[in-house]
Amino acid sequence: MSNTPQKPVIGISCGDLNGIGLELIIKTFSDSRLLELCTPVIFASNKVVNFYRKSITEINFNYQSTKEYNRLNNKQVNVFNCWEEEVAVNPGQLEDAAGKYAVLSLQTAVAALKQQQIDGLVTAPIHKKNIQSPDFNFPGHTPYLKSFFEAKDVVMMMCAGSFRVALVTEHVPVKDIAKYITKENIVSKLHIVHKSLQRDFGIDKPRIAVLGLNPHAGDEGLIGNEEETIIKPAIKEAKNSNMLVVGPFSADAFFARKHYDKFDAVLAMYHDQGLIPFKALASGDGVNYTAGLPVVRTSPDHGVAFDIAGKDKADASSFLTAIYECIDIIQQRADYDLNRSNPLKKINPEVFARMEDEDIRE
Repeated sequence: MSNTPQKPVIGISCGDLNGIGLELIIKTFSDSRLLELCTPVIFASNKVVNFYRKSITEINFNYQSTKEYNRLNNKQVNVFNCWEEEVAVNPGQLEDAAGKYAVLSLQTAVAALKQQQIDGLVTAPIHKKNIQSPDFNFPGHTPYLKSFFEAKDVVMMMCAGSFRVALVTEHVPVKDIAKYITKENIVSKLHIVHKSLQRDFGIDKPRIAVLGLNPHAGDEGLIGNEEETIIKPAIKEAKNSNMLVVGPFSADAFFARKHYDKFDAVLAMYHDQGLIPFKALASGDGVNYTAGLPVVRTSPDHGVAFDIAGKDKADASSFLTAIYECIDIIQQRADYDLNRSNPLKKINPEVFARMEDEDIRE
């Protein structure tokens, strides 16, 4: 793949076969205008795609089938067949087979991403229970991608336009959260968020807010001391690394008073502290982005939705936004890397072109 893809190849894992993933994919790519922005590759099988295509009314969805990356059609949706066997599809049911093939789709897509057969990945929702096996022992996409790409650390970051919420801890039982709130963890997450805001979102000098762990951010140590002994020292260390980081803020007041409007990202301490206000405020258009990976991966900010699966009721807004975000980050990252490799590229493009012509870049 090109370092600066004009029309990136976007891989899409199908998610749980009995969830809403394939319905979202079909609805999203029934709009042929998306083909002007990217070349989609759906990792699934023709039979499963056809099952859901027939269940969706008034849809114009066409695709070509392939098993070879060198035969992708950049003017059409591509279905990369990860399996040929018949698989029973039972929308709305939690079944081992649906999880098994969701993992197969994901593993095939991630291997293609590592081999640079695709430029970015958008993952449809999986169910954390039926994906478990001796060969796949991860609670979700994020820890699997971290392990596969051997990343030192990653951050789950929810995005809705300029509103971004990152997490220190993700899918951790509430009783265990506090033991993961360490200075080292917070500083690591802040470095990743800061770098991602620069490289992936084009923000030169990011402003990051940090939430407290306890109610009222501990009330000066009256309600827990993590803010005083852990979070404030972490913020101080981040500031010493030339990051603009402020906090810790009381989480309820921070969101209620719309302080998030003043920052490029918010670092929450745990899942519900960040995701409840995010999902309430993002109005269904949120995207989950994995910061800290050497590759680009996004996903919608919702789950498998078994209650509406197969009923042609799924709203594809978040999935469509995840596609757009993936495309945008790929291009932004490519531009950032190009500018870093040649600082003169930051000059007005017309001036730089003239300098190139005169061969005076040295």
